[in-house]
Amino acid sequence: MAKTSGKAKTRKAVAKRFKVTGTGKILRRKQGKRHILTKKNQKRKRNLGKATLVSDADLKAVRASLPHA
Repeated sequence: MAKTSGKAKTRKAVAKRFKVTGTGKILRRKQGKRHILTKKNQKRKRNLGKATLVSDADLKAVRASLPHA
């Protein structure tokens, strides 16, 4: 009998940090809105609150951690 690999498991830490859109793109949150907010202007803080797409350089690694996405 041929040996099969185990089940593809989702990395739960990655699943909590990223969201897959209906078209298959992966969204992430921006860094820099946790603390030291007084020196950042309103426009910068507002834009840090929005989600953005994962870069092409990181896409392969994120997809590997989310096998069912």
